Amino acid sequence: MDYKVYFENLREQHLNELKEWLSIPSISALSEHKADVIRAADWLADSLSKAGLENVTIHQTEGHPIVCADHLHAPGKPTVLVYGHYDVQPVDPLHLWETPPFEPTIREDKIYARGATDDKGQVFLHIKAVEALLKQEKELPVNIKFCIEGEEEVTSPNLPSFLEEHREALSADVVLISDTSLLEKGKPAICVGLRGLCSLDVQITTANTDLHSGTFGGGVPNALHAIVSLLSTLHDDKGQVSVEGFYADVPELSPEMRAEFVKQAIDENKLQHDLGLDALYGEEGYSFVERTGARPTLELNGVYGGFQGEGSKTVIPKEAHAKITCRLVGHQNPQDILNKIERHIHANVPVGAKVSVVQREKGNPFTMDTTSPMLQKAADAFNQVYGVRPVFTKDGGSIPIVETFGRLLNVPVVLMGFGLPDENLHAPNEHFNLDNFDKGLLTIVEFLKQV
Repeated sequence: MDYKVYFENLREQHLNELKEWLSIPSISALSEHKADVIRAADWLADSLSKAGLENVTIHQTEGHPIVCADHLHAPGKPTVLVYGHYDVQPVDPLHLWETPPFEPTIREDKIYARGATDDKGQVFLHIKAVEALLKQEKELPVNIKFCIEGEEEVTSPNLPSFLEEHREALSADVVLISDTSLLEKGKPAICVGLRGLCSLDVQITTANTDLHSGTFGGGVPNALHAIVSLLSTLHDDKGQVSVEGFYADVPELSPEMRAEFVKQAIDENKLQHDLGLDALYGEEGYSFVERTGARPTLELNGVYGGFQGEGSKTVIPKEAHAKITCRLVGHQNPQDILNKIERHIHANVPVGAKVSVVQREKGNPFTMDTTSPMLQKAADAFNQVYGVRPVFTKDGGSIPIVETFGRLLNVPVVLMGFGLPDENLHAPNEHFNLDNFDKGLLTIVEFLKQV
C-alpha cells in the first residue's frame, strides 16, 4: 500500500479537519472556556468514531473529560495505547499573535494556531494514521487504544486516579505519546528521559514590623539579608547543590548515554552568544546538554521582599520570600528531596530570623532503557521515513504523567514527537511544520506495522 500517495491525496481534507479542531478554544486553565473544552472533547470523540475506532467514550471527571476508544481485532498481536491531550494553553499576550490563535492559518507550509503542535496537531496524526490503515487494509496490524485527556496543561489532576481505576481496560504492551520534538528539522529524536519536579516556597521573618533603617539599621536583623545568606548555602562554587543527600539517587551517566548527548552537536559558544551571555553556568564536569537533560537542579525562581517601588525607602523589611523548584533525575523521589531541602533550610537559618516552608508540586522523573525493543522499532520507523536514525535524548522538562503511565501499566513508553523546538508552544504564534505533519503520519503507520 502506498501511504505516501494516500496521505497526499487527502492532505487538504485532513488539514481542514484539523483546522476545525484547532478553532475550538479548549483552554483548560480558564473556567470561562469549560464549555469549549467539552466541545473539543466531543469533536475528538466524533473524529475517532469516523476513523473506525470503537467503544468511543467520553469519561466525565471532576475537571475536564477524558476521551477513550479502541480497536481490538488483532488477536495475538501487541496492544498500543496512544496518549495525548486536547486542552491548550491560554493565549496571552494576544497582541503578539500575527493571526488570531483560534483562526488556524497556513503560512510558509506551517499551520498557525494555539494547539497546533501542543498537542492537537500531534494527536490528530494518530487518528489519521489508524484511519488510513483501516481504509487501506481493512484491519490494523496491532490492537490499539486511545486515552486523550483535557487537563494536561493544568498538570493532569484527574488522570492518575482514572488510570488506577481503569488499569485493566487500558492495559497495553506499549504507550505511544507524541508531545515532544525533533532535535531540529530533519533530525528526529526519541526522548528516553524526562526530569521530575518538586517545588517549595520559603518565607523569612524577623521583627514584627518594618523598621526605619536609620533608627534601627545595624542593630536588628534584616529579612532580605537573612534570605540572601540562607539561599547562598544551597550551592557550592562548583555549581553543585549543597543539600545533604541531594545526589544520593542520581546515577552517573553511562558512556553510551554520553555518546548520545554528543550526537546532539550543541554549539555551546553559539548558544552563549545567542542568549547574550558572557558564560554558561552549571555543574563542573558536564556539558550543557548533560546538565539540562540528565542532571538534577535546584533553581531560585523568585526572590522578593522589602520596598520595590520607584525611588528609595529607607526601610528594614520584616519579611522576605523565595520560590524554589528542582528538576529531578534517576531515582530521586520528590518528597524525599523536599524533606532534605527543608531540613537544610531550617539548619541554616541566620540568627534573629524565623523561617517557614510550604511544599508544593511533586512529579517523578522518567527514564527508559534505550535497548528496549519498542524504542528500537520506533527508531526504525523514523529511519524509514526521515532517512536518518533518531538520537536518543534526555529532556530537561517534566511531563509527570509519562512516568505515571509507565509505572501503573508497567510497560515501555515511546515518546515519538513530531514538533520542532522553535514552534512557539505555550507562546504567541504557535505553529506546526507541515513537513513533519506529512512525515509524522507515515512514521506512525510504519511504527504500528513494525510493532
